[in-house]
Amino acid sequence: MSSQVPADLKYAKSHEWARISGDTAVIGITDHAQHELTDIVFVELPAVGRKVKAGEACAVVESVKTASDIYSPLSGEIIAINGAASDNPALVNTEPYTGGSFFTLRLSNSAEAEALLSAAAYSQQIGA
Repeated sequence: MSSQVPADLKYAKSHEWARISGDTAVIGITDHAQHELTDIVFVELPAVGRKVKAGEACAVVESVKTASDIYSPLSGEIIAINGAASDNPALVNTEPYTGGSFFTLRLSNSAEAEALLSAAAYSQQIGA
């Protein structure tokens, strides 16, 4: 099994991804993570306006196997959530890098992105 690892994203060791554009980042979990969780049945998203620190638990996904915290890979303020992911949690399985994203963050420290993994480093971590 080889998971897709898009080259344009940054990755946390805890399997979240960030698509950074200027001072915002869209956050979700990787294809590898959703595959490990299996069928996702519930997504709890954070509140818009919440300020989070890099590494802070801020969302929850429940699969048929387990519930898992989702950690923000970057610090900032949540400026939007993807309601489609909570309305249809299966999107996290079928579209982990697009329709199944979780939230958009206004970055408070864009330099934190340097600490995240590249696609190549993340691929190496997961053995892809």
